[in-house]
Amino acid sequence: MAKEIAISKRAKISEAQQYVLLSVLGAAIFLGAAISLTLHFIKVIQFNIEVISAEEASIASYSKAIKNIGICKSPKGSVYTSEELKNCNPGSIDAKEIPGTLRANILENMAANQALASVHKENDTSCVNPLNGKKYTYADMMSLYNSANTTEALITASALIRRCSALRVIPDALPTSKNEEALLASLNKIFVLSGLEPDSLNPTGNSEVSTFSESVNTLSVQLSVEANSAYTIKFLDNVERSIRDFRIERATISWGGNKLVLQAQAQAYYMIPSSLEETTQVIKGDETE
Repeated sequence: MAKEIAISKRAKISEAQQYVLLSVLGAAIFLGAAISLTLHFIKVIQFNIEVISAEEASIASYSKAIKNIGICKSPKGSVYTSEELKNCNPGSIDAKEIPGTLRANILENMAANQALASVHKENDTSCVNPLNGKKYTYADMMSLYNSANTTEALITASALIRRCSALRVIPDALPTSKNEEALLASLNKIFVLSGLEPDSLNPTGNSEVSTFSESVNTLSVQLSVEANSAYTIKFLDNVERSIRDFRIERATISWGGNKLVLQAQAQAYYMIPSSLEETTQVIKGDETE
């Protein structure tokens, strides 16, 4: 009898141990699954935070560029909304509505530079005021700009300022292409103003990045002049005063009879075209992907 009772107790103890083991095993499985799910959701949340942060940074960067350049009026909030960008028309914006922007500063300051405006552009009848037959002054152009009461009139006045004010000198001084014909035309005009005719004038075809900026290239040209010293000095003075910058690399001056012989190689500059491109930022949820 006692032996049967002992066997019965052992069986119950063994059964209790199995229940405890199964309970611990179930709890461990549940805890492991909970921890795995928690880690997964933490990664998902972190990934979404990174995506949202990158998106907000991009929006802020675009908004800052649009605002600083003066493409649109300042946003009501910290960044432009989709509705504000949809309704933005750069051509209909008055410079007074975008104070302190790059666009306003160019129209109000650079376009009014008298030193640059004094460099006349020949054979451009579009810059002549039909009312008096004289070239538009900056005051004339700004008067048209300020009195514009339609979008079309404002766009026309803006185009007139860009084409006929001091702003037009900038692309003349630093072109955006390797235009050897324009370079030779500029030098030939200097020869004409100096009362000279070059013995030879030709581009070397060499082009390289300038030493002071990676965004500017140089274009070389060779020339030869044989004239009296007064004309040669006048030519060099006109080269120095030219709105287009020339740097004489090498020059040889010698006397040939009663004339001064100048042989030189000079460099002119032109801007390397640049364009803004959208970039794609890849955000990974797992660094091992």
